[in-house]
Amino acid sequence: MCAPERAAIESDEQAYLEPFAIQAFAALDAVRDLKGLDACRVELLGKSGIVTRLLKDAGTLTVAERPIRAALRNRLKEKVTAELEVLRARLEEAALTARLSAERLDISAPTRPEPAGMIHPISRTMEEIVAIFGAMGFALKEGPDIEDDWTNFGALNIPAHHPARAMMDTFYLNASIGNRPAVLRTHTSPVQIRTMLAWAKAQASGTEPAPIRIIVPGRTFRADHDATHSPMFHQTEGLVIGRDITLAHLKGCLIDFLRAFFNEPDLPVRFRASYFPFTEPSMEVDIGWSRKTGEIGQGSDWLEILGSGMVHPNVLANCGIDPRNFQGFAFGVGIERITMLKYGIPDLRLFYESDVRWLRHYGFSPLAQANLHEGI
Repeated sequence: MCAPERAAIESDEQAYLEPFAIQAFAALDAVRDLKGLDACRVELLGKSGIVTRLLKDAGTLTVAERPIRAALRNRLKEKVTAELEVLRARLEEAALTARLSAERLDISAPTRPEPAGMIHPISRTMEEIVAIFGAMGFALKEGPDIEDDWTNFGALNIPAHHPARAMMDTFYLNASIGNRPAVLRTHTSPVQIRTMLAWAKAQASGTEPAPIRIIVPGRTFRADHDATHSPMFHQTEGLVIGRDITLAHLKGCLIDFLRAFFNEPDLPVRFRASYFPFTEPSMEVDIGWSRKTGEIGQGSDWLEILGSGMVHPNVLANCGIDPRNFQGFAFGVGIERITMLKYGIPDLRLFYESDVRWLRHYGFSPLAQANLHEGI
């Protein structure tokens, strides 16, 4: 077959196929979902589909025309099939996106049906102590939990043979600080030493620093554990250093504090002679209470509550302060102890068991912060 005849047959076939092609692609453009796509595929390529009938009709063509016309009809089928695949991929992606949006789950944990958090009694007591002494002009001071042996014991006039320095009473660490053994502090007194050293250094520079008046709450550690003792506990200490500080200042300060803290304006307070290496004279402080009922300020019994005394001259000298010109007083009280007394908590270990029910009973609202008017 010559080229002009072949070209004439192709032109005639293209004109014949054009309406079918327009109908097929119009059907594809009308598809909006996968179900409609399957219906369109059957309409075009099914056993009785538009394109399928064209291919079947090619068998009735003459032997001369069949290769040319069949090739054009196969090309139309390939275009329709390719468009179906492209359309299927697009619709499947859209369907998956819609399904994921519709089936999205909130996998975050629901809020726990628990009441608002509470302030722990230990934290509350420290806030109250700081508020009361803050009104007396005391500044808050803090220090590290790990100290060297000299700052924790030696500077406080505690001799090497003192029982408190034995390993059965103190947690020694397998480390050293400045060639001195490191310990978990057994009291917050090292903060007093640090403060006095800094104060003496400032004085040596030629300036007269303001008198020391600090309150030092914090964690302390001792090898002891029972219903009234814990290896880790909290303590508050106070220190006042100046030129004219007397025992009368110490007594007045502690009486005001105890009466404010226990909210007993007439709370009986008694001072008894005692012994501490770091104070001279030293005194135990007792408050009136009823052994029978446990009521604070009632009955004829006495309960030891804290230790106190005038700072030992050796301690002042160890910190570079001349004891001939300066003197002061110090005191220390266990925070757990006075908290148990004030709120009727029977066992020290309950403070550290993380029992939410216990905290709901003894805890305090975080919105009700301690301030001075609550105790005085």
